[in-house]
Amino acid sequence: MKLSITLAAASMAAFAAAAATKTVKRADSCAQWDTVETGTYTVYNNLWGESAASSGSGCLGVSGLTGTSVSWHSTWSWAGGVNNVKSYPNAVVKFTPKKLSAVSSMHSTFDWSYSGTSVVADVSYDMFTSSSATGSNEYEIMIWLAALGGAGPISSTYGADGKPTAIATVTIAGTKWSLYKGPNGSTTVYSFVASSEVAKFSGDVKAFFTYLVSSQGLSSSQYLTSVGAGTEPFTGSNAEFKVSAYSMAVK
Repeated sequence: MKLSITLAAASMAAFAAAAATKTVKRADSCAQWDTVETGTYTVYNNLWGESAASSGSGCLGVSGLTGTSVSWHSTWSWAGGVNNVKSYPNAVVKFTPKKLSAVSSMHSTFDWSYSGTSVVADVSYDMFTSSSATGSNEYEIMIWLAALGGAGPISSTYGADGKPTAIATVTIAGTKWSLYKGPNGSTTVYSFVASSEVAKFSGDVKAFFTYLVSSQGLSSSQYLTSVGAGTEPFTGSNAEFKVSAYSMAVK
């Protein structure tokens, strides 16, 4: 009897290990709004701004899921509409919306690389809050790990050179960030832009919200409703954005 129990326990352990590490692969898709669900993530081929391009396309593929980390990639070429974002291929984590005051941590890793010709794009987290769990977006918080080829964030203020000007600088997770603020319709956008490219991020993303609450007047009663991470292409050709490992845990 003890042997049977031991074998059963071993079988359960093996099953748990297999469930914790699995590979999910699918052929790349170039369809608008296509999605791939894997683990706690939904990976989107979000071509929301493609109408601003004179030509181009964007495709998405999911390479695999290992434990709580997903790997995926996007290939794209876009021409025209140099000041317009064409798409946001990204991975969104599933969680129950909760007030910022109730979020204990948002630990994340984000390892990525880029290749291509004349790439203008950002690599960023994109997160939304609202005054209710199911309400419309009121605040958008972006964390730009890279601003490639002169890409710039939304801003209400601009310098004499026509470039957006920051409202503050802050050091979080060992990196210095310039903070920009501006409107996107009725949504107020805060964008943290890294002073230098961060190709391997590891840290607690909640620290950015903590700063906004303590120093920029964001209410801690706002509900965190969506957390995504990916890239926003403006223009470029033969670009490939590879995410070798991405994880996010909202607790």
